[in-house]
Amino acid sequence: MDLVQRISGHFQANVETSAEAVETLPELIATASKIILKSLLSNGKILACGNGSSASIAQHFSSLLLHRFENERPGLPALALNADSSAIMSIANDNNFEQVFSSQVRTLGHDEDVLLVCSPSGNSPNIIQALKAAHERGIKVIALTGKDGGQVANKLGEEDLEIRVSSNHTARIQEVHLLTIHCLCDLIDHLLFGGE
Repeated sequence: MDLVQRISGHFQANVETSAEAVETLPELIATASKIILKSLLSNGKILACGNGSSASIAQHFSSLLLHRFENERPGLPALALNADSSAIMSIANDNNFEQVFSSQVRTLGHDEDVLLVCSPSGNSPNIIQALKAAHERGIKVIALTGKDGGQVANKLGEEDLEIRVSSNHTARIQEVHLLTIHCLCDLIDHLLFGGE
């Protein structure tokens, strides 16, 4: 297989995963936007976290809320829990890496907040601990997962929401997670500020 064919295969796999997602995810994403809207209108904030590339997605989401998506608007309160390297390293050093998000959720989170977690496998121990901390604080959780949802799918409460990408390939899952984040930003802006 030459390089061009290999590249074309990645694009085709993305198209196929997105085509399947468009059949299953839009209603869930709309529901997630309403959960976030309710939080923001109740003076809540959005906490987001993930590991590796999913950390970048969580941080991207918080930056789009804090600053802007496609149109100028007031900033919205959001925080990526994986962005503060000093906090993460001190928690990991003094406790363990499984607590890097849950410790922050317990300290910063309130019952009007929403925790958005990104985990393609749904099995990251620090994400599982963040869910537990969110439930202790009465915080709703929106989980972006893939594959079979992993342990995250089994640990969500009745008021939580899972947006699962039906794929076993991490890259494809994360591509749809990124699109999901952009959809959420668009819907939040539309619901809060109107316009096109």
